[in-house]
Amino acid sequence: MRNLEEDENGVEEEEFQKKEKRKGKHDKPKPWDDDPNIDHWKVEKFDPSWNEGGMLEVSSFSTLFPQYREKYLQEAWPTVKSALKQYGIACELNLVEGSMTVSTTRKTRDPYIIIKARDLIRLLSRSVSAPQAIKILDDEMQCDIIKISGLVRNKERFVKRRQHLVGPNSATLKALEILTGCYILVQGNTVAAMGSFKGLKQIRRIVEECMLNKMHPVYNIKILMMKKELEKNPELAQENWDRFLPKFKKKNVKQKKFNSKQKKAYTPFPPPQQPSKIDIQLETGEYFLSNKRKSAKIWQEKREKQAEKTAENKRKREEAFIPPKEPVNPVNKSEDANNNVADITKSLKKKTEKLGKRKSEENLNAETYIMGSSEHASGKKSKKQRSSA
Repeated sequence: MRNLEEDENGVEEEEFQKKEKRKGKHDKPKPWDDDPNIDHWKVEKFDPSWNEGGMLEVSSFSTLFPQYREKYLQEAWPTVKSALKQYGIACELNLVEGSMTVSTTRKTRDPYIIIKARDLIRLLSRSVSAPQAIKILDDEMQCDIIKISGLVRNKERFVKRRQHLVGPNSATLKALEILTGCYILVQGNTVAAMGSFKGLKQIRRIVEECMLNKMHPVYNIKILMMKKELEKNPELAQENWDRFLPKFKKKNVKQKKFNSKQKKAYTPFPPPQQPSKIDIQLETGEYFLSNKRKSAKIWQEKREKQAEKTAENKRKREEAFIPPKEPVNPVNKSEDANNNVADITKSLKKKTEKLGKRKSEENLNAETYIMGSSEHASGKKSKKQRSSA
């Protein structure tokens, strides 16, 4: 009996081991994993021989475009059509509905090209030029259309922040294009970008931070420039770059809020009820008048107001023709007049005396002047000598 039980237990264990699934049994190292000659991130160009049978079903995408793009799309549609024809994609421009449609055909071999064609018509509807939009058909080129309309509610703030992305003379936009290696177009409520996955990820983050007022694009440009310089150094390839990157803190100056409304004193009683129109008519006695007399009174009041207004307008018009008041010279009194005459005579006498002295000085000869000065000096000496004696 024991042997039978042991045999049964052994069989059960073997069956359990067979049923048990081991995770990662296929995750064995492959010979091409560590091969340095193979680039695992490279997207190989599609070969039509990989899908000779073509597509089993028709796939199609359509998108609407604004009215202002109608004329340009009509002109550029032949180039778009010829570009898509190379990949076996049919396209249609419907001007009545204002839509563009792309769909697969029997000649289509690449299954992913219909997604690229969908991105192409989306870019064309967002004002991207046809030669630039056709580049999306390449396998290495990707696109991203960022909606920015719902990030800001106020229209003025939205326009101001959108202008931060563009910058003066599109300088900020050009700097972002150079640093990220992507094509960027700001149009209306969207930002269209074309480039690599890495660049598109950076652009989306920068655009969202700008529109949400988290960080100005200029600061992001500085950070990208620092990263580009750090990439050149192979020693810092495996290190964290946070210590090298600048950290920008947002500084919001809090403005003092002035309460214009003064708080009224609290009263538990409600405010008194305002009189209604009927109450006012009862007080004035107008309520008991007939309709004819009421209308006559209203008309009389209207006439009085009109008369006041016309009189005021007339007064304003006449003000322009009123001459300004001229300054009147006050009449001098007799005493003031006499005083003025005396002052004038004194000043004249002084002037005549000065003129007489000048003439006498001019008539003097040089010899008489010298002799007079010498006599005057000798007289002075004699006086000094007398005093000393």
